[in-house]
Amino acid sequence: MDHLTRVREEFTRQAETFAASAAIADDQLTRRFQDAIGAAGAGKILDLACGPGIVTAALAGRAKAVTAFDATPEMLKKARQRCAKAGHANVHFQLGNAETMPFESGAFDAIVTRLAIHHFAEPKRVLAEMFRVLRPGGTAVIADVIVSEDPKEAALQNAIEIIRDPSHARMLPDTELLSLIAKAGFEVASQSTWDKSREFEEWMGIVNEPQRVGPLRTMVRALAEAGRTAGMGLKIEDDKIVFFHRWRMVAAKKAG
Repeated sequence: MDHLTRVREEFTRQAETFAASAAIADDQLTRRFQDAIGAAGAGKILDLACGPGIVTAALAGRAKAVTAFDATPEMLKKARQRCAKAGHANVHFQLGNAETMPFESGAFDAIVTRLAIHHFAEPKRVLAEMFRVLRPGGTAVIADVIVSEDPKEAALQNAIEIIRDPSHARMLPDTELLSLIAKAGFEVASQSTWDKSREFEEWMGIVNEPQRVGPLRTMVRALAEAGRTAGMGLKIEDDKIVFFHRWRMVAAKKAG
C-alpha cells in the first residue's frame, strides 16, 4: 500500500470521530490561525490538508475565497457540511495530493495547514509546492506537533504515533521543521510553541480502531511506569495515561 492510499484509508475511518473531537476542534487554536494569518486572511486562502474544515470555516468569514484541499473524500464531505452549516458560500472543495497540487503558481494570498506535516511522506516537496502556489508577499501559516530534539526520544514518540495511526509518517523536531521551511524559500515572520495536555483514551478514541487500543495501552503504560517519557511527558496520573503534544506554529512570508 502506498502512503497516500494509507492516509485516505485511515482518515476515511476517522472522519466522524476526528471531526467531533474537542481536541481537534479547539477554538483557541483556530484563533491562533486567525491572528497569525493577519491581513492576508482577507484574500484568497488555501487550507492545505483541511480535514473536516475547522480552520476553513473559521477563515471563510473574512476571506475573499477559501480552497479546502484534502486527499480524503470523506474529510472533504465533513468540511463541506461544516461550511454549509456556517453559511459560507465562498469555499471551493478540491481533492488531491499535496505533493503535486493542481493550482497555478502564485494563486493564493495565504496558505494554512494544521496537523498535516507529520502525515506527508515528503514534507520537503509539500513545502516547495506551498511556496510555488503562494503569491509573492503572501503568508503561509504552518502548525504541527513536533518531537524532542533528542533522536532516541523522537524515535520512540514517532513509533508510538505510527502504531496508533499508520498514516503518520514522522513528526519533526523543531530545528528540522524550521530548516525545511527556510529551504523552501520562506522567511519566518513569527513563531510560537505551546503544549497541549492529552489523555490516552481520548486520543485513541479519535483513531477509531479498537484493535489497536489494548496493545498500545499496555505498551505506553509500561513505558510510563519505567520512567520513559518518550519526549511527550508520558506518565500515569490517577491511574490514567496522560501526556502532552508540543505544538509549533510558524507564520512565514514569500518575499515580494
